[in-house]
Amino acid sequence: MINHWINGQLWEQKPVRTGPIYNPATGAVADEVVLGTADDVDSAVEAALAAYDEWRETPVTRRQNVMFAFRELVVDNRHEIAKLITAEHGKTHSDALGEVQRGLEVVEFACNITHLLKGEFSEQVSTGVDTFTMRQPLGVVAGITPFNFPAMVPMWMFPLAIACGNTFVLKPSEKDPSPSMLCAELLKEAGLPPGVLNVVHGDKVGVDRILEHPDIAAVSFVGSTPIARYIYENGTRAGKRVQALGGAKNHMVVLPDADMELSADAAVSAGYGSAGERCMAISVVVAVGDAADRLIPQVKARIAKLRTGPGDDPNSEMGPLVTPEHRDKVVGYIDSGVDQGADLVVDGRGFAPDGFEDGFYVAPTLFDRVEPGMKIYDDEIFGPVLSVVRVEHYQDAIDLINASPFANGTALFTNDGGAARKFQSEIQVGMVGVNVPIPVPLAFYSFGGWKSSIFGSNAIYGPEGIRFYTRQKVVISRWPDPMHRGVDLGFPQHGR
Repeated sequence: MINHWINGQLWEQKPVRTGPIYNPATGAVADEVVLGTADDVDSAVEAALAAYDEWRETPVTRRQNVMFAFRELVVDNRHEIAKLITAEHGKTHSDALGEVQRGLEVVEFACNITHLLKGEFSEQVSTGVDTFTMRQPLGVVAGITPFNFPAMVPMWMFPLAIACGNTFVLKPSEKDPSPSMLCAELLKEAGLPPGVLNVVHGDKVGVDRILEHPDIAAVSFVGSTPIARYIYENGTRAGKRVQALGGAKNHMVVLPDADMELSADAAVSAGYGSAGERCMAISVVVAVGDAADRLIPQVKARIAKLRTGPGDDPNSEMGPLVTPEHRDKVVGYIDSGVDQGADLVVDGRGFAPDGFEDGFYVAPTLFDRVEPGMKIYDDEIFGPVLSVVRVEHYQDAIDLINASPFANGTALFTNDGGAARKFQSEIQVGMVGVNVPIPVPLAFYSFGGWKSSIFGSNAIYGPEGIRFYTRQKVVISRWPDPMHRGVDLGFPQHGR
């Protein structure tokens, strides 16, 4: 049974509730996870609060050294972390290793915290007066993270928060909690003091307590749009700083002049990687003019060669979905696409590898002639379902994307530089790829969409992450000198 991690050690109190952890490849219940109570959250916050003053006063160079040590431990244990991801999430081992690498990049960014926390200084802004800024931590902060990236998304949050001098309470997904527990153990080994990072497992009970707890100053969230809105509204109502990243419906535009082989490779890779359980997955291909007639046969040919199977099988290219409920939800979307008149080109329903008939599998699925208003177009499916929408003109494609309430990521495939420049200028989406299907920024930039794909003013990690986990203080100083002029009740004037 997987219990909480509070104050630098496993929580030993008897659980009130537990939930199942599946092996998605086999369908078997592999373990149980403790579902935390409000009291469990309170205990984690109490530990974080007790650790805060000392951690905040720890020199930034020492905090940086903890991040350096943690970085080395993650590198040394990356295969072990990846195995836990595969066992509980289902994605292939190679994909899980890629997830660890993308999280590691944020840890490496946090290793530069001594530079990132530098303020500004202006000498002699008035006679004998200097002005400077500093960035200071917020206190106890919390992260609520999704099932689809159980190692990467937590590492998008806690390394920066901790390096900035905050203490952290993490509520990972109850579907795949083990990677977060291993990271907590590695941070302890790296020298992180007890209470600086705490992990509380659970569901809505724990989330609601995090949102209302008076000693939590800020909350980071990644998940679906309805829950992101709930987190933002309730967290801000309680006076917290909130960044809440929501869902997506990412479009990839293919112009008639595009390299169709490159476009087909990109559509299949970005549509079916991690079984489509990515907020940056391409779920809609917008084919302009006659592009669909040339693209779809190539996509179909590539799908036929894909191998779907257990994530720990080195021959598998796509694994199962995370739970039986999620599999059934995705199958329901495929059913609705057929019912609403879309052309089902490749049907992934009813698939299971030999010997794994009880696993949570949906094979790659492809629809053609999808239109707005169909559920498979309007909703975030979060599964291996790729839809092709046909439009006549390039401007129609831009208008279609800009009309979507989601605006996380998008991509354009073309060999026309002018068309690419128009796209990157006019498209109303937060992250844009040009001949790049999944435009996820490296850690020294920041990740975040627009519209209903984000709530709050800060994107995650990168420079935006530093700003989110700190607040600026401005200091205006004058040191007395022999020319002290005495009392002056007038409003201070610059230049005097």
